Amino acid sequence: MSPFHYAGGELCAEGVPLARIAREFGTPAYVYSRAAIEANFRAFDAALARLPRLVCYAMKANPNLAVLSVLARLGCGFDIVSGGELARVLAAGGDPAKVVFSGVGKNADEMAAALKAGIRCFNVESEPELERLADVAAGMGQRAPVSFRVNPDVDPQTHPYISTGLKENKFGVGFAVAPGLYRRAASMPSIRVVGIDMHIGSQITDLAPYREALAKLLALVDALAGDGIRLEHVDVGGGLGIRYRDESPVPLAAYASMLGEAMRGRPQTLVFEPGRRLVGDAGVLLTRVEYLKQGDARNFAVVDAAMNDLLRPALYDAWHPVDAVRPRQSPVDTWQIVGPVCESADFLARDRDLALAPGDLLAIGAAGAYAMAMSSNYNARPRACEVLVDVDRAHLVRRRERVEDLFAGESIAP
Repeated sequence: MSPFHYAGGELCAEGVPLARIAREFGTPAYVYSRAAIEANFRAFDAALARLPRLVCYAMKANPNLAVLSVLARLGCGFDIVSGGELARVLAAGGDPAKVVFSGVGKNADEMAAALKAGIRCFNVESEPELERLADVAAGMGQRAPVSFRVNPDVDPQTHPYISTGLKENKFGVGFAVAPGLYRRAASMPSIRVVGIDMHIGSQITDLAPYREALAKLLALVDALAGDGIRLEHVDVGGGLGIRYRDESPVPLAAYASMLGEAMRGRPQTLVFEPGRRLVGDAGVLLTRVEYLKQGDARNFAVVDAAMNDLLRPALYDAWHPVDAVRPRQSPVDTWQIVGPVCESADFLARDRDLALAPGDLLAIGAAGAYAMAMSSNYNARPRACEVLVDVDRAHLVRRRERVEDLFAGESIAP
């Protein structure tokens, strides 16, 4: 049964009615199911049980400390892209030895903090980054563990903004230059070459791009072995999609079978960087209808959440399911679900057939990934609170911001 289900005529998160959460914590509010997060991780890890592996949650999907701590207790590692994310992992009790550090713009302070913490690996994405990391590590008297993120130039057939493995993308190093970079890294006293990495995109629902990219990656692994550079791990990234509307996500058994076939006879550990697949369907955005506005061409349901709370629809034209917390029977009309932000792009859902009245609560589904993580204070709007549901209890895991919080670090001009 889904963690978000109807019981007694109202939508619940596990055993807690969402209406009760709205009364206690207000709206808008992000609500996460602990059971869903745990079940998603266990299913992912179990599907890969026959492979030597390390699952590193791509925490940019949802960096709340409660979410991180739930995963850390299950033995999950973490894929980070900033020094701030490393600090969050450590604050949540994550093991730095299970951390891989991705990203194209790591600065020297971030590198030093990661070396001091003792992370597993840096996913290096350019020659200048390699040179900087070598200098930082040498200055600290350490050897930095390195994997190159290699760009396989494979089209993942997803939205252009979340496609990361094409040669025109900013990520990774090209196949033509990768062997030379590996040889250069292997000659550096302060660098220890440990792996190879790829990440071709996000919300991918077809195995074919993975199969093509992995074949290219493993050919490079073999070529490097011929040069005497033997790698400890192969990082296949993340990007497995979930169901928002009518998508057919890749079955984990098929994913594991493809990987097992490709890696047969190879000694390397596989590293995975799932994000959305672990948390995407584990959260909803709870919002309240403020006004119903009948227009000449369209009808607008103005809610108290906005594009600053959930950017994906405005940024990607992303589709999220919308459900009434306490459904009405009639009258049903077609609504544009919009927020109060002064932008025409401020919509959360288009053309939804719902029976609505002012004050009704709506749950915007599949909002556990790239939702609160991408929120902002645009229009001087405080960010939503976050609530973690554990069976029949609701825990406030991030308080709602106050207006005065938004300018606490500012000062009046002299």
